[in-house]
Amino acid sequence: MNFPSLPSLSGSNSFSKVRFLSNIFSIRRAVFITILLEIACPLFAQAADIPLAIIGPHEYDLPVDFKPFNVLVQYGDGNAAGLSYNSQGARKPQGGSHTWAGMTKYVHFRSFDALPHVGFAFEVIQTESYTLANGTNYGGLGGTISGPAVWFKPNKHSTFGIQTFLQTPSGTRDALATHYWSNLSSFIFDYEWKHFSFDGDLGAIVNMTKHLDGQHSYTPGTTFHSNLRFSWKAHRLVEPFLAFDWQNTAGTRDRTVQNWIDNSSSREVAMGVGAMFTLTKDISLTTRYSHSVEGRNTPETNAYYMKFVYLW
Repeated sequence: MNFPSLPSLSGSNSFSKVRFLSNIFSIRRAVFITILLEIACPLFAQAADIPLAIIGPHEYDLPVDFKPFNVLVQYGDGNAAGLSYNSQGARKPQGGSHTWAGMTKYVHFRSFDALPHVGFAFEVIQTESYTLANGTNYGGLGGTISGPAVWFKPNKHSTFGIQTFLQTPSGTRDALATHYWSNLSSFIFDYEWKHFSFDGDLGAIVNMTKHLDGQHSYTPGTTFHSNLRFSWKAHRLVEPFLAFDWQNTAGTRDRTVQNWIDNSSSREVAMGVGAMFTLTKDISLTTRYSHSVEGRNTPETNAYYMKFVYLW
């Protein structure tokens, strides 16, 4: 849920309040133009990127009571993981990779008269990626992710909701396909002050068993994650923010021989800084850089994120 061109919908910022009341149609699309984008992250970035790490400030500052409409959006990011964390948590110059990722997303938004003050969305995301790792390179389309989200506002300053999505095992190349189904679910929240904003999520990714002919069957461990953003409403055109991302993944189980795979569990903490720029009422740009501060059995995060939004 990413809407960088919107400073706030909470009513605590005078500029955003006027903009919301006087230009509801434009801002409504600004709010939703990249909603739920972060869900695609665990699919194409794999272990070198923390799930939902692409979210930005006001990610879940969502309105309610709107007319149905549709959105199509494109997004991209990159991670230059030159080092990896080993099982002792030490960074080593091995197992790194460079990944570039994108996603194409269609979303349908609506609310229902029978359920006032509640917002709904359903989306379909197709992911794309290109990877350099271990002297090889490959790219193509990954799996497809789809599902709903629902949210409400406990008061005019806050938002709380839940999102749940299903990820397919498909891909145009074997290296881009997971070969197992996954469910990605998380609680989402946002709180707006006059000069500050705080939002984030807490969720889990649960995986089915991977079955391939002539090979052992494996069940990847469940991933728990949290992504937090704290921003300062410095100016109606510029909003700097801090980012905190965490993930912890349980070990992989070999279902054929009923053993756990050594060193298959992982964890990572990353922090970053960024800024959201509202260039015009129809154009906005959000940029961020994040780096790992701690990890185990995972490539480091050394990632840049950029999001360009154009409304029409």
